[in-house]
Amino acid sequence: MEWNQALGEQLPPLTQHAAVTEADRCLYCYDAPCTHACPTHIDIPAFIKKIATNNLRGSAETIFAANLLGATCARVCPVQELCEGACVLGSEHKPITIGRLQRYAMDYAHEHGVHPKVSATPTGKKIAVIGAGPAGLSCAGELAKRGHSVTIFEKRDLAGGLSTYGIISLREPMDIAVSEAEMIAKLGVEIRTGVEFGRDVSYADLQSVFDLIVLSVGLGKTPSLGIANEDLVLDGLEYIEQSKVDLASLPTGQDVVVIGAGNTAIDCATIAKRKGATRVTMVYRRTEREMTCYEHEYEFAKQEGIEFRFLSQPSSVVVEEGQVRGLECLSVALGEADASGRPSPHSVAGSEFVITADLIVKAIGQHKPAQASLLGLKTDKGFIAVDENFETSQPGIFAIGDCIRSTGAASTVMAVQDGKLAATAIHQRLSHEQVTMAGGAHGRS
Repeated sequence: MEWNQALGEQLPPLTQHAAVTEADRCLYCYDAPCTHACPTHIDIPAFIKKIATNNLRGSAETIFAANLLGATCARVCPVQELCEGACVLGSEHKPITIGRLQRYAMDYAHEHGVHPKVSATPTGKKIAVIGAGPAGLSCAGELAKRGHSVTIFEKRDLAGGLSTYGIISLREPMDIAVSEAEMIAKLGVEIRTGVEFGRDVSYADLQSVFDLIVLSVGLGKTPSLGIANEDLVLDGLEYIEQSKVDLASLPTGQDVVVIGAGNTAIDCATIAKRKGATRVTMVYRRTEREMTCYEHEYEFAKQEGIEFRFLSQPSSVVVEEGQVRGLECLSVALGEADASGRPSPHSVAGSEFVITADLIVKAIGQHKPAQASLLGLKTDKGFIAVDENFETSQPGIFAIGDCIRSTGAASTVMAVQDGKLAATAIHQRLSHEQVTMAGGAHGRS
């Protein structure tokens, strides 16, 4: 199979017949559990019923009303854990394929120019959003719909954040994320790419122009393993990015080792396997019970033929004549629970063993956001601390998305919901200020 075919979208789009047939299976539940299970609370029975009646415009509009990034979420959401997992047909029958139906409606919307519209009167208020990932795009779009002027500052060349650069094409092709960012721009949002906060534009610069600032900065780089010859280990996020922007030059190997056991690690292993590796081994210092990837991703990886070495702690990259030849590891014993709530791993002295490898990739999480210290913001476990309205310890600065996710699993759909909820809180703040100023008192300076 060609590489680009092997890494193309895993499932083909539904045909009209297949979509209508699937939609007709839906029971259109009152107080539907699937809607409750969706973090953005899309009215799922409503959009599916409109597919069944061939009202695809109406279906798309129903989705957009709750989630401006419906095309991305249709592809990357862990629907098995959320909406489809809550489907009442799932106990005895096959659950409705909600994600694929949502993709069907969103594909129609993008192909036929069905987009959200701005009907609000301009308020004259200006908001700066730092970061054009799912949270930032969602927040900016929702604010624009309410008549506010929004400018997004994005350090990368393309908007979309991890949706563009960090999610395997098997789940979301790059053009889907880029087209959604373009849709947000059509709402009147200005997206300035290639502009890094703290380098190209300062807090003082933004404070002098904008009424409020929203941080949607995600997380930092992959941490160091602290092992010998680590400079020969590839960064997992960079590995995925290269597979999306320049697949032909992506490093290849016959014996590939991926360090980590989260969803990003699964993506890296899948890329390596589908690019022709004979053997791909995922190395994790705990057991399968503590893996941070979704269960369905773990099952998918096993079906791909990816192998797993649990209770293994990398200790050194084996190098011969400048070439990677293996990963030396130590066996691990698990102790009492650590700060993460999982058993703490302890390497066993004298238990060294080597896994043959000619390519090693690490996907072991990301550093906490550096912007917190840059702005002197309070943190929670290294993440930016916010109140119930997503406002940080610095008045007028809000934060959303992965950079605030100190508890619970980070996901695209949660980031989108953060953006939507923060936009509502910000709009209420700005609306109150307008009323206050109209009454003769001073608004926020």
